[in-house]
Amino acid sequence: METAKPPKVLTASSLKGDKVTNAKGQDLGTVEEIMLDLEKGIVAYVVLSFGRVNWMPNNKLFAVPWNSLTISFHDKKFILNISQETLKAAPGFDRNKWPEIPDFSWLAKEFLVPMNVTNTGNVNPK
Repeated sequence: METAKPPKVLTASSLKGDKVTNAKGQDLGTVEEIMLDLEKGIVAYVVLSFGRVNWMPNNKLFAVPWNSLTISFHDKKFILNISQETLKAAPGFDRNKWPEIPDFSWLAKEFLVPMNVTNTGNVNPK
């Protein structure tokens, strides 16, 4: 029996709402949006929504570099190797003022963030 190969191309909308966990399986939230850098033609960052309780919009939003996420196609989720405690302590960004140039410094305590993803240029949500 042949094993299905993971896709090489997906729509951004198909990933929106996907679950994000860490390697231990702890829930870190969901993919709120995938932001594109229109000048460079690349993913600028993924918006991680953390801490949502049912319908209440009191969740924190984080800009996460695309290359810090691993996709688990089998489970239809992303894996980000950070702890829930890191997200609880880290400053998110304002839901009404999304960053044009994302700040990934909150991730630097967990692992190295390559310099080429710390300044991706201008992107606008919506």
